[in-house]
Amino acid sequence: MKIGIDTFGCDHGRSGLGSYLLSLVPNLPLSNPDIQYNLFGSEMDRYTYSSDKGFAFSSINVPDSLFAERFWHRFMVNSFAKKQGYDVVLYTAGARMLPNSFKVPGVAVINDIMSMLISEADDFFTKFQMKKSLSACKTIIATSKFIKHDLENLGISEKKIEVIYNGIDHTLFFPKEHIGLENEAIDIKPFAIKRPYLVYASRMQNESKKHIELIKAFTLFKERTHLPHRLVIAGSESLYGEQVHKAAFASSAASDIFITGYFPHEHFPELYRNADACIFPSIKEGVGLPVLEAMATGLPVACSDSGALPEITGENALLFDSSSPESISSAIEKIVCNADLRKKLIEDGLEWSKRFSWEKTCKQTLKILLSAAEAKK
Repeated sequence: MKIGIDTFGCDHGRSGLGSYLLSLVPNLPLSNPDIQYNLFGSEMDRYTYSSDKGFAFSSINVPDSLFAERFWHRFMVNSFAKKQGYDVVLYTAGARMLPNSFKVPGVAVINDIMSMLISEADDFFTKFQMKKSLSACKTIIATSKFIKHDLENLGISEKKIEVIYNGIDHTLFFPKEHIGLENEAIDIKPFAIKRPYLVYASRMQNESKKHIELIKAFTLFKERTHLPHRLVIAGSESLYGEQVHKAAFASSAASDIFITGYFPHEHFPELYRNADACIFPSIKEGVGLPVLEAMATGLPVACSDSGALPEITGENALLFDSSSPESISSAIEKIVCNADLRKKLIEDGLEWSKRFSWEKTCKQTLKILLSAAEAKK
């Protein structure tokens, strides 16, 4: 059994999709010697997702652009997959990269809200093609029930959708007691961040991430309480980032707002452990993995009441209305100032996060892949 794993569309490991693949590959089961894994993608990613398990990597000579990679998937991935002898292919960026049809059984992982992506597509053909490709998949792995329901609303058959939650790497994300003075600067290379601080880890991608509302809420919190807390916004930037920087600069609490830009995933555990709370206002999250990782480090979480976040946090986070800076500010004040609430959120979050592991995710994923491959025979 030869399983192909598509690494295209994962932003070279620098996004949520990249983090998914970085975590998936090292945890793939090796108990069956008849199963062979083969990664394929851009030559520049030959070592991005490699693990100590020695999986083979097949390089594809395609320009590093969304258009070129989508063109290759639509018209050439099938012949490549057959030539490689794959029995099944896992398309890890299934919302972005899929062929028109499948000569080799394909399993698509969907970490995104497809209705939103389709509505934002530039032309009718792209919208049509995205739906057609998903309908042609043997199986779709939805990483939350929220995504599953979204796919069903697009007309995708419920029978081909399986929900498999993302995991947490508990060897990285675990609680550790704070060491040092409250106002001490924590060295998290390449940054030095002064405590106490609140953290929001999310790409500055678009308005649905609600960075600006969070900055307004933090400003209200500071003006109302005069507490020494800082706000750390960690995540890579797009054009939308300019608006976030302007909002931060205009805030009366500008000196206490720290925008890091791209933040290495391996350093997030230390960023979380030294924070006072995770504040996550994004309203269109299909996965929300950062809030689970924060919980696993013993960090209390306050997040949006929209998208998949209520499902993912399992009533173990303080929810707020992300459209209202006042609602966010009130949640920040409660989570910072109410000791009993903090204690409960920390304890409940730690217990809840134990349900999620990459070993469990990979076992369930392999089961789906084997089933898809067997169905072809």
